[in-house]
Amino acid sequence: MRRCAEGLAAALVLALMLPAARAGGVPRLDEREAMIASQAVIGSVPPDFTLLDRRERPVRLADFRGKPLLVSFIYTGCITICPTQTRTLHEAVKGLDRMLGSHQFNIVSIGFNQPFDSPQAMRSFAAQHRIDYVNWKFLSPHFKQVDELTRAYGFSLLETPAGFDHIVGVTVVDAEGRINSQVYGEHATAQALGEPLRQLILAAPAAAEGLPLLDGLIERVRILCTVYDPDTGEYRYDWTLLMEIVGGLAFFVTVAVYLWRDRQTQRRARARAGLGTAH
Repeated sequence: MRRCAEGLAAALVLALMLPAARAGGVPRLDEREAMIASQAVIGSVPPDFTLLDRRERPVRLADFRGKPLLVSFIYTGCITICPTQTRTLHEAVKGLDRMLGSHQFNIVSIGFNQPFDSPQAMRSFAAQHRIDYVNWKFLSPHFKQVDELTRAYGFSLLETPAGFDHIVGVTVVDAEGRINSQVYGEHATAQALGEPLRQLILAAPAAAEGLPLLDGLIERVRILCTVYDPDTGEYRYDWTLLMEIVGGLAFFVTVAVYLWRDRQTQRRARARAGLGTAH
């Protein structure tokens, strides 16, 4: 009941503020400046920050290095954009399951409206949207960290009487902690996020995946043999490509076996010739 009342109150405030917003009474985020700030951090390595997870346990962002990381900033009091953004990201992650799986990358949602986006609030937000991925953390920074943290990831926000006006998107971070790209708005789909993730994983040394060399190579072939299906919003296996790869490997193995057997035959022939001469 309390949550419902808070939602109705927020909706009422928003409705009352709309006429003023149209008249220019509510400040708006400068979209051009926000995009410039977002793009400016690409290639940089943000400082390490220690935040709290949903169970109030400390989590260092540096602990996520070793795998690509998706970073999303939200505030739990939002009744429109942040829930939609989180659900879109949730659908994208489900769409990535076949190609990558939860062991290949991590996701963090960071609550920037402190102290209101507490671990308890983030836990409730995750439960409300039924997000229960082992590789997805909901984190709360200390209020003194928010400014530096959001700047480091190129996230712009502006507090208004109606809530927050902020950039909508997901930051893609590579395994070394370097910002690789920004994916904006409703375009944070499995395809939009899958392409940079695929490139980052395939570009990393096989040993970096923590798998034996042969297993790492098989995993990379599996990733290469997936394509995005716009009808389902998910990745699926491209069996044609898989057969081409298997056929190519079979050809090279056949040639290698032929050359090895031919070399063995020539060696035995020379050995017999040498024995005949000695006799």
